[in-house]
Amino acid sequence: MRSNRKVEENFLWDQIMKKHFTIAWTFPKLVVSSILLISIICIFYNLSFSNASNPSNHRSNIINTLHVVDQAMPPPVSSPPKLGPLEKTTLHHLVFGIAGSARLWEHRKNYIKLWWKPQEMRGTVWLDKTVANRSDDHLLPPVKISCDTSKFKYKNLKGHYSAIRISRIVSETLRLGFEDVRWFVMGDDDTYFVPENLVRVLSKYDHNQLYYIGSLSESHLQNIHFSYGMAYGGGGFAISYPLAKALAKMQDRCIQRYPGLYGSDDRIHACMAELGIPLTKEPGFHQYDVYGSLLGLLSAHPVAPLISIHHLDVVEPIFPNVNRVQALQRLKAPIKLDSAAIMQQSVCYDKTRSWTISVSWGYTVQIYRGIFSVREMEMPARTFLNWYKRADYTGFSFNTRPVARHACQKPFVFYLSNALYNKNTNQTASEYVQHRLPSSECKWNMADPSRIERVQVYKKPDPHLWDKAPRRNCCRVLPRKKKGTMVIDVGVCGEDDVIELR
Repeated sequence: MRSNRKVEENFLWDQIMKKHFTIAWTFPKLVVSSILLISIICIFYNLSFSNASNPSNHRSNIINTLHVVDQAMPPPVSSPPKLGPLEKTTLHHLVFGIAGSARLWEHRKNYIKLWWKPQEMRGTVWLDKTVANRSDDHLLPPVKISCDTSKFKYKNLKGHYSAIRISRIVSETLRLGFEDVRWFVMGDDDTYFVPENLVRVLSKYDHNQLYYIGSLSESHLQNIHFSYGMAYGGGGFAISYPLAKALAKMQDRCIQRYPGLYGSDDRIHACMAELGIPLTKEPGFHQYDVYGSLLGLLSAHPVAPLISIHHLDVVEPIFPNVNRVQALQRLKAPIKLDSAAIMQQSVCYDKTRSWTISVSWGYTVQIYRGIFSVREMEMPARTFLNWYKRADYTGFSFNTRPVARHACQKPFVFYLSNALYNKNTNQTASEYVQHRLPSSECKWNMADPSRIERVQVYKKPDPHLWDKAPRRNCCRVLPRKKKGTMVIDVGVCGEDDVIELR
């Protein structure tokens, strides 16, 4: 047993010694190999350094490297040539496509005559049927009949087939071959445009790019039902010339893919989505999906140029005691004097009498008893109803405030009666007369605005108002010149001007 154990011990000892010897022999080999490798690297480094110091070798290496890269990379895309300063966008560069119907044309053409300038503007009214020639045709855009659309499917039970015809107006207008076009502008025959402000807005954008510019509905429910990314056609929208060309190439195929859509504007939106073009929103386009009076909306207009007013046959006349055409006619004078400022709101205070004054230049002046914050005054008062008449104030797509019911809190409204320009002082003078309505007596112990019969507003025209960062104009109550008259100055806010409550 012992002899066997001894044999085993000897065997184990031999194995251990053999393993130890192997490790001991391997380590020096590893060290020697490492030294040889480092030596080789040093030799190559010295050779490379000596070659690099030779300029001809250096150039050769660079050329070889560039040759390899050139073979691997695709040829560069040539960039477009740089253009010189572009000519300023004018009305001449805009072409209008106006959607109308033969049944309503005789009535609604009167809206178009208010803003159309035959000598300066280009465009076409597209009708579904021929209409009789009239003596006032020279005051209007040319009338054309839309192409036959019977080949297109329409499956919306609540809509009208004319939506397909109207959705193709931009493409049909493009095919008329107008020259020197930058923008195609779409609108309805019951849309009132302020062309000067439309040019101001479109001038901000590069017409060589693909742009789809417009705005939303005032009804949150409308935007939910259709889209918050869709330009509403009645309020008007603009499409750049390159985008109009892209649309015309694919629109008929696109329309066939959406037979279930309701209107023309959602078909345009569907095609824009397929082209990958989002809506660029400009708040001056107004669909006005509302009923009732626009007083609250127009007297608290966003700090943006007024571009359009739609649904003229649905809303009340914007001035009292006149019809709709006569009311819009009254805007001509202030637009001619200072189109950039039309409907722009200014808020100031008569602190001696504790009144808040809101001026919507060229439209109204409102005087409130008490001091209200600008934050509250810039919200439209709900003088209007939602397009969905059962919807409450949460159905609008913007903040609103309630109409005051208390006799002492109701505003005194003064509507524009006249506007003139004094070239000696370079000022406009606009006059606003109180619109008196029956109301109960206010028993507050404070100054009574009902004693003011008219308000005179002085303002210097500012055609470059929108070339700067948007800012509301400031107004100041001036010393009274005569009894029953308030005098206000409106103008660009100074560096330190702040509309403070106290």
